[in-house]
Amino acid sequence: MRRLSFLLRPGWLALMAVVLLFAYLCFSVLAPWQLGKNSSTSARNEQISRSFEADPVDAATLIGDSVVSGDDEWRRVGTTGTYVQDSDVVVRLRSVGDTPAFEVLTPFRTDQGATLMVNRGYVLPTQGVEVPDITPPPSGPVSLDGRLRVAEPAVDGKPAVTGPGLPQVYTITPGQVGELTGTQPIDGYLQLAEDQPGGLGVIALPQLDAGPYLSYGLQWLAFGLMAPLGLAYFVRAEIKERRRVRSEAEETIPATTEPVGPAEQEAPEYDDGLDALLTPRRKRRKAGSGGSAVTDDRLADRYGRRR
Repeated sequence: MRRLSFLLRPGWLALMAVVLLFAYLCFSVLAPWQLGKNSSTSARNEQISRSFEADPVDAATLIGDSVVSGDDEWRRVGTTGTYVQDSDVVVRLRSVGDTPAFEVLTPFRTDQGATLMVNRGYVLPTQGVEVPDITPPPSGPVSLDGRLRVAEPAVDGKPAVTGPGLPQVYTITPGQVGELTGTQPIDGYLQLAEDQPGGLGVIALPQLDAGPYLSYGLQWLAFGLMAPLGLAYFVRAEIKERRRVRSEAEETIPATTEPVGPAEQEAPEYDDGLDALLTPRRKRRKAGSGGSAVTDDRLADRYGRRR
């Protein structure tokens, strides 16, 4: 465990925290988010595909509870009744392709007595972002064909825009539109098909492909696996580098020299005469007779024979 003690340093602790947090977000937030969008898109595409094969039904059979169910969205329906005149409402911030557009909503009273909000289609601005003149719907009884849609939620902090011209909203929320038109529409709306009375620009159906959400979800899962593996790789590389540095340091340390015994020490080289003179004095000094090394040094200097 001692070789892993470097992991307790602040830099390594911070790196491990970031890697673990990133992996957690990949598995718990990012991947489920993309996979969830893939599931919802696939379910929507299946509903649209089934609506192509199903015969149109009377809208009254599907809106008996005054609400469009999510299971009935995109169903092809028909209904008869009359448009409520002078009750158009414009939906802002829409687009057709890459072109800004407005969608036009008009209340429609069915023969059964319910009020159904009808999305008549889109119009393009003529000058900047100004709403162009909109063709009013027919005033007499008509039969409409379209697809049921679930209501959109209102956006907090973005109320309806009223003033000169038509009122404008940010989402297709029947309750909000009903307050502006003095009607009580059901919770849902009808998106007109092509060539319908009062229809404007036809809103195209969504593309029937799942999109890139599945691949994005799998990529986030892969990133969540790769992050810890990358951390393990760097930890292993650090351990190997520390071993290499330690091994090189041990190779550069010199070998310990064994002490040389007194018998192996080299005796000082003296001439025979000086050696005979100095030796008795050295023996007396070692024996504690009061001799001094200074005397030896003076004698050596006098003879000039010390090396």
